[in-house]
Parts: sequence; structure tokens; C-alpha cells
Amino acid sequence: MKEYQTENIRNVALVSHSGAGKTTLVERLLFDTGVTTRMGSVQHGSAAMDFEEEEIARNSSIATAIAPIEWQTTKINLLDTPGYADFVGEVFSSLKVVEGAVILVEAVAGAEVGTELVWQYCEERNLPRLVVINKMDRENVRVQRVWDSTQTHLPGNLIRLQLPIGEGPTFKGVIDLITMKALMGVEAKETDIPADLVDAAEEARFELIECAAEGDDELLMKYFEDEELSQDEILRGLKAAMRKGTATPVLFSAPEPGIAVRSLMHYILQLMPAPHEGSDFAAEEGGQEVSYPVSDESPLAVFVFKTREDPYGKMSYLRVFGGTLNSDSRVHNTNQDEDVRVGSVAVLRGREQINVSRLHAGDIGTVVKLGDTMTNDTLCEQGRKLKIRAIAQPEPIMSIAVHPVSQTDVAKLSTTLSRLAAEDPTLRWYTEPATREVIVSGMGNAHLDIAVKKAHSKFGLNLTTSIPKIPYRETITRTNTAEYTHKKQTGGAGQYARVFLRLESLDDDEQFEFKSEVFGGAISQPFIPAVEKGCRQAIESGVLAGFPMTGLRAVVYDGKEHPVDSKEIAFQIAGREGFKQAAMGANPILLEPIYEVEVTVPNEYMGDIMGDLNSRRARVLGMDQQGAKAIVRAEVPLAETQTYSADLRSMTQGRGVFSMTFLRYGRLPSHLQEQVVAGAKREAEHE
Repeated sequence: MKEYQTENIRNVALVSHSGAGKTTLVERLLFDTGVTTRMGSVQHGSAAMDFEEEEIARNSSIATAIAPIEWQTTKINLLDTPGYADFVGEVFSSLKVVEGAVILVEAVAGAEVGTELVWQYCEERNLPRLVVINKMDRENVRVQRVWDSTQTHLPGNLIRLQLPIGEGPTFKGVIDLITMKALMGVEAKETDIPADLVDAAEEARFELIECAAEGDDELLMKYFEDEELSQDEILRGLKAAMRKGTATPVLFSAPEPGIAVRSLMHYILQLMPAPHEGSDFAAEEGGQEVSYPVSDESPLAVFVFKTREDPYGKMSYLRVFGGTLNSDSRVHNTNQDEDVRVGSVAVLRGREQINVSRLHAGDIGTVVKLGDTMTNDTLCEQGRKLKIRAIAQPEPIMSIAVHPVSQTDVAKLSTTLSRLAAEDPTLRWYTEPATREVIVSGMGNAHLDIAVKKAHSKFGLNLTTSIPKIPYRETITRTNTAEYTHKKQTGGAGQYARVFLRLESLDDDEQFEFKSEVFGGAISQPFIPAVEKGCRQAIESGVLAGFPMTGLRAVVYDGKEHPVDSKEIAFQIAGREGFKQAAMGANPILLEPIYEVEVTVPNEYMGDIMGDLNSRRARVLGMDQQGAKAIVRAEVPLAETQTYSADLRSMTQGRGVFSMTFLRYGRLPSHLQEQVVAGAKREAEHE
């Protein structure tokens, strides 16, 4: 593949609800441009874009794949993103590095919840976009129905750039409203518009010209003076309107038979901005926010937007924002503050790596084995340390506990989970000290299921999973004192320590404090830290159900020591046991984690959602309206949200989404506390 300059590059993300046909569209384009000799199939597992083992098994994309397509004199980098909501992190990463998006709408289903979400993501980033009504050749397609659905659910000025000729199995081509010609069949053969569609085409063209004129002041003046706009002027005005966010052109296609696919590429070329036509890129330099044009002449700024791990190493997906990245060169990683060697620079086409000598500003490619380089890192020149802002990713909404199957798996656990998390920033893992479980968190059932399968298929790690235990905390509700004497004689030197402790309750957001009020040498100063160490040991396992304690202060205020037998270990034991005695008499209670949950659903589901939240011990904080959507914010205990991802999808037919953020710990109701304490005792008896 030859080098392409910035002005001859287009970076476009294909986004949609799952099943709208993004991958099939790319496979058709690869076939039509001669890159592949036969068209790959998602259903048959032969798609060039779906090459991961799990993608083939599920007949669905789970990771972004890149297809650089050479069209006329331009290179179009198409980023084929997953449509399933669990893999939204891949969509966010892709939208960071493109100048435009193509939103696909499945012609039978219409605009679905995933369509609405990707539209919103593009809106937030001010990305110009095209909408493609896809799979127009399917049975049961009704043009008016899908058009109404698209207009209802996508809140923008949708303007038809084409009209379909036929629908369902009779779909034969499209009418191009700029050229006013019919483009028929796979070859897009240009013919006259069918007589029965002339009036509809003229009416739609009038709306298109009006929209294009409004995108450019000069064209608007010409339009008001009843002057004819040329085809180039219509395109210019439409491109300007897309950049302002005041227009979104709509096209139609059927990629399986290949109808109206080439015209989509034509309009990507004509209407999507080249990298240098988009916004300047922003970066941090020397503690200051700076911006530079996307140009070979700008300082080198290469952003790592995705990482792919496999048993043989790590591949970094790169977008060049400024300068040129050369093969066999050295660059500086600002985030890791280290120099790294760049070996062979390549562009990816699915799994295939095509080596190139360099990537110009605006281009997308890959490099393998970049040391400790991770997703969100910036590569630059040693003397110009730029840092591009990291991709904002959503917080996980679902967790599982993972358990190694064998001792060999225990040894692999930490490394493997870290590599999976490096590959997928929406995947998090940690060890929960309260339950001593390894927790993996992600965006839903499918996301976590695939992570566990990848751990096995890529890295040979065998795991079983379970619903995580709730990481309760224990605290006290009143002040109490206790005295404890530790005495041990074994024939030689013994152990002796006596401590007087007072426990006091602190505010909820305080964790643990230790103070000494010992005066007059009742306990020698070197033994005071031993008492504190004993107290800290005691808080790790609590006194009610084995959970860590929080929100309390321990004060040692008196004691006694022996001139020979007193040792640090004796005061440590006395501190630990005295703490337990004082805590048991200070009315200990359990605290549970509380999360702030934000649920967004269509208005018609509002009643069901409110009733369900009430059944989950939620406290509603507020409600908002956003178009046809209701947004509810509530405080909900973690114990009540562990299956909420699946439950919400079921209640709303997949149209509800939610996010959750840790808020605080709150008191567990007494009847539930009794159940948890009893369960902890039973578990301890079986260990």
C-alpha cells in the first residue's frame, strides 16, 4: 500500500446497533475494490473483519477492526466497531481518532437503542455523520416505516441524499438527488429516473438544496436570488452543514448483493472532512494546553487508542495527529517518560499487517512491541513532550468473582488479567480485601463472559466464576472501653502486657484513627506502636461477620508492663484482643456499599422502572426529561444491582441503559444484617 498524504485520507467509524450490517458492508467494499477475491461472510465465519475466535463463534463483532480502502486517489480508513452495548469502549476509542461517522440503521428493525446511543456519542463529539438505511433487500422492508423510525429516534435534521428504487427483494438501486440520475444494480449503472418517482425525487431534491444553501452564507444569498446551485456547490453547502451539525444526509444500501455501496464510498469521499479539515488536535505541553493543526509540519504526536494482546506480544493501534511516524525510529513516550524504539510501522486490514515506511499526519496504523506503551499513551519527539488527553470510558456496571482452577492458574492470574485489562480499558480487575475475592468488572454479561474465554484461549488461564460477595464493612455506634491482659509463661522468659482501650465512633467518611493518652510511663513508648499494630490487625477481620471495620478511633489510655516479660508481640496481642472486646460492646453494625445509579429509559417504561427501583431499596434523588427519554437518578445498595444489567434490558426490551458510581457506605437494615451474620458464621464453620 502506498503512502497517503493528509489531504488524501478519510477516517470514518462505522457505528450502529448490533446486526445492522457494518461488517458485511466492509466485506463488500473489500471485494468491490479488489482487495479480496471473494466476499467474506459473518455467518460463515469467513469475514476478514471478524477474525477473533469469539467473533467467529458468535457471528458478531466484539472488537474494532480496521479496513484501509483505496478509493480513487484517497485512502479511507474504515473502523468497523462492535454494535453490542457491552463493547461500547471500542466505540469510544474509535470515535477519538476519526473525523466522521457512518451510522447504519437496519431497514426492517429501524432505529434501535444502540442506534440512539451511537448518535448521542457522535453528538457529544460534534462529529459529522452520514446515516445509511442498510439491508434494503431484506424481506418485510417498508421504506416509509424505517424512515419514520429514523426520524423519530435520531434527533437531528435528516436530509435524504438518495431515494430508494424498490424495497425488500425488489430493491434495485437509488436515485442520486444531486445528479438526478438513477444508479442501478451492483455496477451503479446510471440511467434516467423511473417516471413514477420523478415527482418524489424533485420534491426531495428541493429540500436537499435548501439544506445545502443554509450551510453556507454565500450559497444562501444565491439561493434567495433564485440562482441555480451547481452540483459542487450543493456538496460544499452540505459538507458545511454537516460540520455545523445542522444536517445529516441519509443514503440507502444493500451490501449483500452490493447495491448502492459504491455511491456510499463516493459520498464519504465528498462529504467527510480530511484530517486537516477537522479540528486542531489538543495536547498538554509543559503543563499548558496547546493545539496544533493536523499536519506533517506539526510536532510529532502519535496517540495509542487501542491495544491488542496475544501470547506472542502486544500490538499498539496508533493515530498520528501531528508529524510523521517512521519505521525504525526512536520516539518518546510521554506517559511512561521513556524512549521507545519503533520497529516496523504497518497498516492493518483485519488481521493482515501491511508494512509501510511511514504514516503521515492523520493516518492510522499499528506497531508491535512498543515496550511498556499502553492505550492512551502519547508518542512524541524527545524535545517536544506532548500528551493527548486520554479516552474517557464509562464505568463498569457489572462484576463477577473469578477463581483459578489449579495452582498453575493461580500463578498466571495477575499477569493474564492485567493483559486483558490493557487490551480493554472498560475491563477492570482488583482483589477485594473484604471478601478476599478477585473481582473482574465490565459492561455486561457478554463482556465478562468473553473476557473469561479470552483468558483461556489466549493465555491458557482456566477460571470459574461466581456472583461476587458483597464487600460489607463493620463499624461501631457508641463508645466503649475494655481492658485486656496478655500473660504467657513457658518456663523461660514469658510474655506480659496489659492495655486499657477506648473505642469511639467517627463520621462515616473517616476510616480508622489511633491515639495514645498514656502518661507517666504506664506503657513504654516503644510498645505503643505494637498496640496500634494489634488494633489494625483486629479491624481487618471485624467482630461481627469477618468484614473490615471502619469509622472508628482506638485510644489506648492506660496499661501495665513487666520489666522482663513485656515485649512488642505481647502488646500487639493485647491490643488486638482488647480491641475485639471493646468493639463487641460498642454495638457493632454492618455497612453496605451504596451506588448512585442513573437510568435512562423511554418514557413509556418510567412506571415499571420506578416500581422496580423501589423494590431494590432505592432512594430516588431526582428525575429529568430529555426528549422522549426519562432519566432517573437514585441511590441503590450494591447488593440490589448485581443482576440489574440483564433485568433492565428485559424490562425495557433493550432500550434502557444505566451507569453506576460508588457513593458511600450506608447502614444495613437489621433484618438483613442478621442474615449476613448468620451466613458468615455458617461459612466459617465449613472452612
